[in-house]
Amino acid sequence: MRITVVGTGYVGLIAGLGFAEFGNDVTCLDVVPEKIEFLRNGKCPIYEPGAEDLLERNIRAGRIHFTTKTKEAIEFGEIIFIAVGTPEDRNGDADLSYVYETAREIGMYMNEYKVIVDKSTVPIGTSREVAKIIQSELERRGEEIKFDVTSNPEFLREGKAVGDFLNPDRIVLGVENPRAEKKLRKLYHVFVRSKKPMIVTTPETAEMIKYASNAFLATKITFINEIANLCDKVGANAIEVASAMGADGRISPKFLHPGPGYGGSCFPKDTKALARTGRKYGAPMTVVESVINANAHQKELAAQKIISSMPDGGRIAILGLAFKPETDDMREAPAITVIDRLLKTEKFRIKVYDPEAMETAKMILPKDKLEWCKNTKDILKDIDAVAVLTEWAEFRNLDSEFLAEVMPEGKIFDLRHIFDRKEMEEAGLEYIGIGF
Repeated sequence: MRITVVGTGYVGLIAGLGFAEFGNDVTCLDVVPEKIEFLRNGKCPIYEPGAEDLLERNIRAGRIHFTTKTKEAIEFGEIIFIAVGTPEDRNGDADLSYVYETAREIGMYMNEYKVIVDKSTVPIGTSREVAKIIQSELERRGEEIKFDVTSNPEFLREGKAVGDFLNPDRIVLGVENPRAEKKLRKLYHVFVRSKKPMIVTTPETAEMIKYASNAFLATKITFINEIANLCDKVGANAIEVASAMGADGRISPKFLHPGPGYGGSCFPKDTKALARTGRKYGAPMTVVESVINANAHQKELAAQKIISSMPDGGRIAILGLAFKPETDDMREAPAITVIDRLLKTEKFRIKVYDPEAMETAKMILPKDKLEWCKNTKDILKDIDAVAVLTEWAEFRNLDSEFLAEVMPEGKIFDLRHIFDRKEMEEAGLEYIGIGF
């Protein structure tokens, strides 16, 4: 099939690569010439395991193309995916300006029946608005061209997005016209053999499914964090609590990992947008609003654990800056809050290292106030404490004897629970975790 994907950000690029991998002819459109040239040369602008291999393979096969020419791209696709950014605006709403601009351009240039698919995470009702904008542009042109606007939310995890696209838990199609449904079923027929559930519903329900899913996962993370905070006070072990809870089939162990709070491009933005939508329609999302506040508080608590344990400050190594491993994404990362609070005390000399997020971090963090390290060996020189903020695999392999050698009687702030407490304490290190 001929597929156009508008936007080569995280969602758009992975979708384009995935559709090409399934044998479709894909054109990806973006307004940034440098990014398009980068992609044409087989270079992936985001760090995502497996993405660059897909890019190189599908360029060689001639199945994926990149362009800045809007008219050309819109005329090409029989199915057009809108995968542009929907960042949070100053009020906490999703900024839909890029989505609406794309809709206007589709109306300006479409030349035949198209299925337009909202792939971006958008508030409930956006598909209807997109249809109105396209129709308005067609009327302005004096054209009568049929089209359908549908919703097909993505459920990609950063760091595992390629696998999630190629092997999804479910496919959600928000569609009302049988003609559009037939097109999308044909596109996704590759998953029929693997018996992946295909949920066909209305556009509004599909849009809600995405927000509800992310809000629930954010709630689960925040719940176990609050349980862990209470465990700290009463002497219980949050890791064992989470393990026992996860053994219950109704709960499952996923997302029950105490830590310094969630971050990233989805959970913070989507929970705030859902809360705003609830207030707008007079159906307050009180649980979600509590999650938002509790998550912000959790990041503050992570910083306070370090400050209260080191009242005189000291030399500290921050291991991990990205909001999670296998990504260079630092949006809403706990490391930002923790580093900011430590700097404000003016008592800490802070060394930082992340396997992939260093360049991103230099655009976000105060560059001249931190010591930027090249690797794990470099950051563990001349320190009094280590704080783990991202659970990268290379940090898990740090040996307790080595850590005790580089900082005798030093402190381990294991905020991601990657070390064995008993092992660290037997090596003479002071272990501080979350929840035990």
